[in-house]
Amino acid sequence: MQKPQGGPRDLTPPKLLKADPPNMTRNFSAKEINLEFDEYFKLTNAYQEISISPSQEKLPEYNIKKKTLNIKFTDTLSKNTTYVINFGKAIADVNESNVLKNFTYVFSTGNHIDSLSISGNVINSLTQKKEKDVTVMLLPLSQDTSIFGKKKPSIYTATDTSGNFSLNNLHEGSYKIYALKEASPNKIFDNDNELIAFLKDTIIVDKDISNIRLTLFKQIPEKFRVIEKRFDTEGRINLVFNKQLFNPSIKILYPQGLDKDKLVDFSKSKDSASVYLRNLDFDSLSVAFFDNNKPLDTAYLLKGKNETYKRTLQFLYNLSRDGKLKPNTDLNIIATIPIENYNSSLISLTQDSVPVNDLNIQKDTSSVRGYFLKHRWRANSRYELVLDKGAFTDIYGDKNKKTGIRFVVDKPENYSVLTLKVTVPDTAKNYIVEFLTEQGKTLRSDIITKSGNIIYRNYLTDKYRVRVIYDDNKNGRWDSGNVASQTQPENIWISDKVISLRPNWDAEENLDIPKEANP
Repeated sequence: MQKPQGGPRDLTPPKLLKADPPNMTRNFSAKEINLEFDEYFKLTNAYQEISISPSQEKLPEYNIKKKTLNIKFTDTLSKNTTYVINFGKAIADVNESNVLKNFTYVFSTGNHIDSLSISGNVINSLTQKKEKDVTVMLLPLSQDTSIFGKKKPSIYTATDTSGNFSLNNLHEGSYKIYALKEASPNKIFDNDNELIAFLKDTIIVDKDISNIRLTLFKQIPEKFRVIEKRFDTEGRINLVFNKQLFNPSIKILYPQGLDKDKLVDFSKSKDSASVYLRNLDFDSLSVAFFDNNKPLDTAYLLKGKNETYKRTLQFLYNLSRDGKLKPNTDLNIIATIPIENYNSSLISLTQDSVPVNDLNIQKDTSSVRGYFLKHRWRANSRYELVLDKGAFTDIYGDKNKKTGIRFVVDKPENYSVLTLKVTVPDTAKNYIVEFLTEQGKTLRSDIITKSGNIIYRNYLTDKYRVRVIYDDNKNGRWDSGNVASQTQPENIWISDKVISLRPNWDAEENLDIPKEANP
């Protein structure tokens, strides 16, 4: 005996059983439309998702009665015109919210229905993979500047699971086409985090058009902004920028005298920073931001002058999750707060329970919080690092509690050497060769202008990919596009081959960079 299991989960969206008047009706003269579905359904964000092309000043009314959707027109329909009602993602079943995507109802007030179409696909510029659920928008050329980024377009569709799209029942004319992967479903490009794509050239629709390729990119904001600024519970100032910088710097303008003692830690991506101040006896702060010494912006922060902060000096290490140190590397000790000084007599290291004398500890000059412990590590040996109480003192005078870490050095045979034999198509151009994990994380980048070898030493046995950026402006980094200036992102090509590195093995692979990223 057991409770009823309920059967398999419903994965099917509502299906249209009957339309009155029928879909594709000519000489349409009705005042309303009734659409009957095979199950109970709901409308979500109807006035955002549903659009009518050509658009109307007065929007229709949408009402649900059991399994039927009633659409009542409140505006006059133009004569001899093809109308397309696109329901977007508005229609979904009640129980499982399965969405009926890209459902359209078409009719004409004349004896002709527009039948031209545009089809193609949308890809992500960085991954070179096709993207699903992207809104593809078509704007009549006469409306482009007045609608794009301001109003929802009336002609749009969404890409399917294979990244393909089709815009149908189009009228002859000149159009601009865009693709938008949204942060919020309003079909308006109004957020820096949204991905956008466009064709620079106008599309002349006088016949069916296919194989349109739209490349999504995240547009770099033209104006620099600090999107987050706050003091955390330790008194550190956390700053987040709206874009990546090249060579950032920060200056404390007010109170006077604080700037000389500040410590700044920029993220690797240079789109955020942490600022440490020894003296926190102030109630407001003025900070200036620069890139390549060029002024960008100024930010103001407020704090209580007598606020108290709770700090605990802790440490992180460059060990794997299973407590292993990569061969032929130093042990990186990263404090959570910048260090003022340390006492080497309170730092000890044992190798297989035998003390190691004359420890070689060096400051990491690239970090305000990092130190290196250098040693001739031996594979299979067991190490224990102990930082006794007071071994490190941070810039606020706080000392660490007794702590430490146990680890082993990974076996060299678990790592490989790869020689990538690169052939470039044009020695007058720059290329950036990126070595990626199979999941797409960049491990290393190399700028090249001529054919030759790139050697990757000491990489874990795993699967890797190679990505190439066509560095047109020769600035050593990938540059995104911009809709206002009508510039496309720099081209990217990803090799189809997955490189498998085997234990204790020197591998060789050829990389022939094509002349064009998308031949």
